[in-house]
Amino acid sequence: MTDAGRHPRITIHTLSEVVDVNGHVGSFDVRIVKKARYVDETACTACGDCATVCPVVRPDEFNMGLSSRRAIYSPFPQAVPSAYVLNPHECLGNNPTVCTKCLEACEKKCIDFHMSDQTLTERVGTIVVATGLSPFDPRKLDEYGYTRFENVLTSLEFERMVNAGGPTQGELVRPTDRRRPKSVGFVQCVGSRSARRGKSYCSNTCCMNTVKSTLVLKEHYPDMAITVFYIDIRAFGKGFEDLFTRSRRKGTHYVRGLPGNVEPLPDGSLRVAVENTATGRLDYYDLELLVLAVGMEPAPGTQRLQEMLGLQLTSDGFFLEAHPKLQPVDAATRGVFYAGCAEGPKDIKESVTQASAAAVRAIRLMHAGHITAEAITAEVVPELCKACGKCAEVCPYNAISVDVKAKQPARITAAACNGCGTCAAECPFGAIVTHHFTDPQIIDQIDALLEERPEDKILTFACNWCSYAGADYAGVSRLQYPPNARLIRTMCSGRVDDAFIWHAFKKGAPVILVSGCHIGDCHYIDANHWTEKRIQKVRAKMEKRGIRPERLQLEWISAAEGVRFAEVMIRMESLRQSVSAAEIAETVAILTKDREFY
Repeated sequence: MTDAGRHPRITIHTLSEVVDVNGHVGSFDVRIVKKARYVDETACTACGDCATVCPVVRPDEFNMGLSSRRAIYSPFPQAVPSAYVLNPHECLGNNPTVCTKCLEACEKKCIDFHMSDQTLTERVGTIVVATGLSPFDPRKLDEYGYTRFENVLTSLEFERMVNAGGPTQGELVRPTDRRRPKSVGFVQCVGSRSARRGKSYCSNTCCMNTVKSTLVLKEHYPDMAITVFYIDIRAFGKGFEDLFTRSRRKGTHYVRGLPGNVEPLPDGSLRVAVENTATGRLDYYDLELLVLAVGMEPAPGTQRLQEMLGLQLTSDGFFLEAHPKLQPVDAATRGVFYAGCAEGPKDIKESVTQASAAAVRAIRLMHAGHITAEAITAEVVPELCKACGKCAEVCPYNAISVDVKAKQPARITAAACNGCGTCAAECPFGAIVTHHFTDPQIIDQIDALLEERPEDKILTFACNWCSYAGADYAGVSRLQYPPNARLIRTMCSGRVDDAFIWHAFKKGAPVILVSGCHIGDCHYIDANHWTEKRIQKVRAKMEKRGIRPERLQLEWISAAEGVRFAEVMIRMESLRQSVSAAEIAETVAILTKDREFY
């Protein structure tokens, strides 16, 4: 961090918050609110005289509340900038009748109570999202007695205590009597791997962090009794299994089972009741100190940042990458990248690796000096646009701007457009053209596929990234499915205009399948949500005109679900066989006679 602070081309905004992001790749406008520090960081030498005389004492957040700080303080050792900061919500104020001790003690006159927040705007080409994580709050699990029993600590509090620069200078002591504990227990998966007791996912680092902690304790206190309560130890990294083996050889006792109850003893120790799943017995352990290995949660500002940048979130609340294998650090929004625990729980090594990858991806874009737009981007026909704003509403990348009040035609930023085609499908006036996937091109494909014996065909609209790839996977896997399936590739299921469906039925298609990425896993953020709404409207119209809605099917098929694609096609063939020639003829007659309703 110190090196970054000294770098001439790196600007660090401390005490700052990103409040708005506009623009697109190559030209992002980031609005930042820089909170008042009330200390001139350029003049402050971090001598500490102000903190010495400050009468306000508060818990030190950096040491997890195990030590105290003043209302004016240095956030942590080696903080950048190397200057003190004043918390205005804790300070007694600058009224002379209240307190001005820090102001009087500062020889450099760095303290200024009249400082105010600043709003800055930075124009950047790319953005790296590295929001970090938030530790799970174990107070939700009352059975462990965290905060009720002083000798129950979290793994973060334990880390600060055994750190040489921590509140006890690296000495492990019990909070109740400041005495070194003779026995220590670690509880794994606190807040992880259980939807009822926290989060359903594994937090990745807890197991090996505990193994490392047991080795540290055994090296400093060989006679200390250490017990680890676990579900299973996930030592999957390079050399991790060796560390686990070393921990056991040094005498650490591993118990397969999590405590169900913790009770205090008169001397401040804790009695832990554990069902040992290896022996099937209920065991009791008396421990002088209990450490809870808490899991990871997404950072508090994740949801807000997701809305500002138009990003995707997983079901766990972390940011979703564009592709887990091919683009593991890229966001779906071009020019935005992920690093560290913003994308999911990971250790330091993985975070550094991902940060390096994100930096290289950003450099690759910026080094060219210009942005190359995809050839499949959308374009507005100004003469047809009525400035209704529907296209801007459905665009997942905020690439379309419309001045509805002035009735100005919509404008598409080509660098931000990814060519999903949802805007073209939703435009009620046909004013948007998606290059290489235009309406005439798709209509011509429908005509060609249904030119001969349309009653024998299964017409399928498949999105490029998932369903079309799933069909390809079914083929290379040599899975058997009906040979009369006819696929029309679109970049996204959101491109499937209802006019394509009506035209296909009018040409004699017995059944139609629209397939795309699973909800929440769309390559174009949330474009398939509009697909779902559009299909529901078409089905409602079909039912209103006496056309069987079952003839139009919507399925979500991923690129890895070749088996599912084959199963869906077999089901579609069964449905096709249930459609009689008379029913097809009646549908064609209805659409030919009453084409205005669609």
